[in-house]
Amino acid sequence: MTSPELTHLELLAEMDSLAEAMDGWAQSAPDWPAARTCRALIRRLSERAGSMRVRLEAPLVVATLGGTGTGKSALINALVGEESTETGRSRPTTRRPKLICRPDLTSELLGIDPESVERVERDLPTLADLVLLDLPDPDTTESAEAPGTNLARLRRLLPHCDVLLITTTQQKYRSARVADELAQAASGARLVFVQTHADIDQDIRDDWRDVLDEQYTTGHVFLVDSLAALGDAEKGLAPRGEFAALVDLVTRQLAGAAAVRIRRANYLDLVSETLSACGQRIDEGLPALRDLEEAIVQQRSRLGTQLAEQMRTELLANRRQWENRLVARIAARWGFSPFALVLRVFQGLGGLISSSLLLRARSPAQVALWGALEAGRTWRKHRQRRRADRTADRAVTGCWGEAELREAELVLDGYAADAELDRDAAGLPTIAAEADDAESAFVASVAGELESLIDRLAQRHTGWLTRWRYEVLLAAMLGVLVARLGKNFFYDSWLAAEPVEIYGLDVYLLSALWLILWCALLLWGFTSRLRRGLKHQIDGLAEGWKTPKPAEGIFARLESDCRRVHRFRHDLDRLEAHVATLRRRLALPDDQLGRRR
Repeated sequence: MTSPELTHLELLAEMDSLAEAMDGWAQSAPDWPAARTCRALIRRLSERAGSMRVRLEAPLVVATLGGTGTGKSALINALVGEESTETGRSRPTTRRPKLICRPDLTSELLGIDPESVERVERDLPTLADLVLLDLPDPDTTESAEAPGTNLARLRRLLPHCDVLLITTTQQKYRSARVADELAQAASGARLVFVQTHADIDQDIRDDWRDVLDEQYTTGHVFLVDSLAALGDAEKGLAPRGEFAALVDLVTRQLAGAAAVRIRRANYLDLVSETLSACGQRIDEGLPALRDLEEAIVQQRSRLGTQLAEQMRTELLANRRQWENRLVARIAARWGFSPFALVLRVFQGLGGLISSSLLLRARSPAQVALWGALEAGRTWRKHRQRRRADRTADRAVTGCWGEAELREAELVLDGYAADAELDRDAAGLPTIAAEADDAESAFVASVAGELESLIDRLAQRHTGWLTRWRYEVLLAAMLGVLVARLGKNFFYDSWLAAEPVEIYGLDVYLLSALWLILWCALLLWGFTSRLRRGLKHQIDGLAEGWKTPKPAEGIFARLESDCRRVHRFRHDLDRLEAHVATLRRRLALPDDQLGRRR
């Protein structure tokens, strides 16, 4: 495979890959006005790329662009070496654009509508690798909307031009109308700046560079006398001076593989400018979008704080159920030690009382009454457990009423309208549905956190130091009582030198009373510690909930729309970086050509 063929294939591959990447980016556009505009711009760019593909193997299209009387047609004639188009210095002469090309080339091969140009055939060496296009004057009072005007013809042909010869004179180089058309035409084309009328005008090239410098890199600016150059050509003389350098640039340096490089560079410039325009459109809408995101955070934080406070109140109000569950878990961990048995008795006190009632039953009616009481007690216990389990659910259910959600809707709807996003996402039906989902998710999260909290507290209060503190205190009381009663029963009444009477039932009852009181005191101290720890842990959980986290699922659709816009902008940044890398790698080394910055 030859080098030109390889270059051609590389160009096709690069254009296809870049076009696919831009099409994919455009297809991912969110439903947002700026994104829709970007999609339309990419579609236009794809059409332009298709036109460029058509003429990849065609000769380079070199066109003239300049104000009325700047010598565009004269310059074309001088480059051809003979009269090919009518000239005039003071009035617009070119009305129907002229395409000067070799006989075997048609305008269709260049992607140009044959009805829009007048084809002029010339079999000249100059036209071996390029065609010349004499464009109409841009500084006209005609409207571009009317299809038959010079300005309409000009704008229809500019996308097909690869190189533009920008002509000016001492009188015309500050023309605002020409500058406007040049700004539109410079996208996707290389520029060659030429000052004509060198025979009668002063050299204004430095001033012209100053005028152009903000928007363009000018390259070399040529100063030529087109009429004198045409006269030399008609006499068979070789080009001279600046005109010779211009002819060498157009006919030799821009021929062959250079045409491929130029079209590739033009395409990348056009892509870069299109993506820059897309970025500008998106950036114009981002401030309103960021205001919406801040409003979402504020409303979510307000609802989350409200929910956290409601949750804390409910949990503290139902703390008894959580304490009972914690005590049962601690007793299960301790097994059957003395204080663990006291905890179990404390937990099952209701069952013991119920059992004592059963022992006193003397008739079937009393047994039936006991059964009804026991069933009611079991049902109440079951309801208490379910009540503890559903504390979070009840807290959330009564938290966000229609008034709170309506307030959030009114705030966010205004911001969504300013950001030009879908306002249905900020509507009350959407927010209410998202609130239900957020409630369910938060309830599940709180249930897990509470179970984890109970496990942590149970593990903390079942350590050896805590356990043996209460075990020793209980054992000490039991030891004192057993020692006193045992001493009286075994020693004082049997073995003492002067036996004494055995204690009566009142002493045993009094001892049992003191044991119960001591157990109650130990239980009070133990449960008070549990209660304080539980309250501290619940307060800690509630503090952690005073963030937007409890209301995370609310406004999810609106937030998703915002994220899609940011992702769209981020993808554009990556695309622009890729194009910038390609432009640096594939930049034209020739410093005689100009381009838009």
